[in-house]
Amino acid sequence: MKLLRIGYVTAAILGLLWSAVVAICMAITLALLTGAAVTPGLLAAMPAGALVGVLLVWGKLNIPAKTYVLAALFALLLVALRLGQPFGISLGESSLAQSLALIGIAFATVGPLKAMLRGLPFGALNRHEFEGAVIKFLTGFGYVFFTVIVAIPFFVMVMTSFKSQQALLVNPLDYSLDLSKGWGLFRSYVELFRDFNFGSYLLTSFFVSVMTVLLTLLFSVPGAYAVARLRFKGQAAMSRSILLIYMVPMIVLALPIYIAFSSVGLRNSIFGILLIYPVTTIPVALYMLQGYFRGLPAEIEEAGLMDGLSRLQVIWKITLPLSLPAIASVSLYVFMIGWNEFLLAFMLLDDPSKFTLTRGVAMLNSSEIPRQHLMAGSVIATIPIMLIFLGLEKFMTKGLTAGSVKG
Repeated sequence: MKLLRIGYVTAAILGLLWSAVVAICMAITLALLTGAAVTPGLLAAMPAGALVGVLLVWGKLNIPAKTYVLAALFALLLVALRLGQPFGISLGESSLAQSLALIGIAFATVGPLKAMLRGLPFGALNRHEFEGAVIKFLTGFGYVFFTVIVAIPFFVMVMTSFKSQQALLVNPLDYSLDLSKGWGLFRSYVELFRDFNFGSYLLTSFFVSVMTVLLTLLFSVPGAYAVARLRFKGQAAMSRSILLIYMVPMIVLALPIYIAFSSVGLRNSIFGILLIYPVTTIPVALYMLQGYFRGLPAEIEEAGLMDGLSRLQVIWKITLPLSLPAIASVSLYVFMIGWNEFLLAFMLLDDPSKFTLTRGVAMLNSSEIPRQHLMAGSVIATIPIMLIFLGLEKFMTKGLTAGSVKG
């Protein structure tokens, strides 16, 4: 442990590990973009990264543009140690992409390493310096790791949706695009709306999701307020039992729901979906809103009651405006549940004219339908909810209660 708490040893180890992370990420990126059989070359990248780490904490290396110099050194070492093939393939193959990848791997290694090792002495380290460098490395690794596991599936999904059936059969791992096709790249999307009725699925999902939000708020807002503010017999038991429904897996409830809906004629109807979706969302909405209502200053509501407002007027004119961030958050969460719900829609809907978007996407998972159509349908199902989330993110986090008690 004492050996690790020496500046150049810590720098070498972190440089070695970080260069391995960057090399793997860059090799994956290059392979996805070009379809070439590239390799990360860890036996070359790791020693080069270790050397760069040591040079970064070497006090005598105090030259202008240190980042550029060390990036160039890392790139040269990588090329030299891999015998002129920095990614394991000939430089004549995808030469522009390889050049950009070489620049990217050099700066993606040196830049973050410089931030991780900033202020680190060349010699002995105290505990604070050592732990600070390690925490910075783990933070960077966490960002990269979780970004990669989210971005790669999404990238593969989007790029596959632009491919032709012939291109997928020739090389399923080649996700590069033939830009000469122009608008022909969107052929799968055009066919989905023209031949598979995806416009109707979008409208149905949007209608069902919005109605689920409205019905959920209609019941959960007064229910959460009653649990948070009013005093009645069984209040504590009700508060604790709100989420009990989530202790039972939906797959267990699916068959009884199917039998009951079939018996009363609600299966294969949008009305039936609108009856069952809020049942799954109201408990969590109640739980989220009651916690927020409890956090609001009770003095504001008491002041409203003293001014002659009724309890309903207090809720409408005071509590709800102050609760807009929580309501927006709950609405988004409920909307996402309604938009992405699949199990109940799959069991209860058989008529294609009434399919929700997830049910329509599941229909594309067939050997008779090209794979790019399934990926295009997945993109169509994903993009709207992403845009809605990004649009409401600032609103959800905005503290509308700030200054609410000012005189």
